[in-house]
Amino acid sequence: MSTWLSSFPQTRLRRNRIHPALRDLCTEHRLTANDLIAPVFVQQSSNEKSPIDSLPDVYRFNINGLLKEVEILQELGIKGINLYPVIPTDKKNINGSHAYEEDNIAALAIGAIREQFPEMIIMADVALDPYTSHGQDGIIDENGNILNDKTIEALAKQALCLAKAGAQIIAPSDMMDGRTACIRAALDNDNQTEVGILAYAAKYASNFYGPFRNAVGSSGALKGADKKSYQLNPANSKEALREVEMDIKEGADMIMVKPGMMYLDILYQVKQQFGLPTFAFQVSGEYSMLKAASAANAIEESSAVLEALIAFKRAGADGIFSYYAKQAASWLKESAC
Repeated sequence: MSTWLSSFPQTRLRRNRIHPALRDLCTEHRLTANDLIAPVFVQQSSNEKSPIDSLPDVYRFNINGLLKEVEILQELGIKGINLYPVIPTDKKNINGSHAYEEDNIAALAIGAIREQFPEMIIMADVALDPYTSHGQDGIIDENGNILNDKTIEALAKQALCLAKAGAQIIAPSDMMDGRTACIRAALDNDNQTEVGILAYAAKYASNFYGPFRNAVGSSGALKGADKKSYQLNPANSKEALREVEMDIKEGADMIMVKPGMMYLDILYQVKQQFGLPTFAFQVSGEYSMLKAASAANAIEESSAVLEALIAFKRAGADGIFSYYAKQAASWLKESAC
């Protein structure tokens, strides 16, 4: 009898999973609305909102519509937004100079949000691709090559313009060398010392950005070109850590890993090695895949999305940028009732 008993496991991990209350007590990571940052699109339009075909349930807003959207996000407990402008074709040029003009739609929207919702954290994207006629994140020469140093000078001007408008966090997503140091110097020289920098330090040349590029109107401008000369090679991980280290040395306060779902290993390594506030971006292609699977009844949407979002937390993300932020916050609020 004793031999028969000894064949049974002495440790039974399932004991902690049998009852829902026990599962809650033993949960290691939790997702709340505090973890979510909502990307939002703003445009000059008489329509308060217009749909984006490549991003179901996501809209481009004019400023009035955006203010209504921010109010909803704030009521759901979301404390941060990431702002992307949609720029009319007649405002674009080869140098993207409208990016640092005070009357651009991004600056106007930031000012309006800060006035009406002073507690909402505004993270302003800094990159030239919405403003350039060629769709690249930087200034190019006659052969289409990116002019790194001229670009970072323009990015510093753009960052200062957005900071003056009221953005609390500047988020350079361009992947140019030296941009963080240049932006930090521009901000500090203008006494914008309390404005933080969220550096997209590990941003990969991914195939999952397509719906976003359609949303801001840069995909057509690219005309088949790519961004592989400045965004990271998807096969590289050590290079990503070098990029992160450089941005930290140049003055970054926070770090972004983008895309998120396909690069959880990078997210984990960045958080473990550097310990800075680290964010992940569930990008437009990842969002669209989940939407398509849900529409095909291949997954149950809310459960699958929340599972994907908790994966970011488990890998080390302090915050998650997601086009699902609004829906996810609503689901979390419903489950808490």
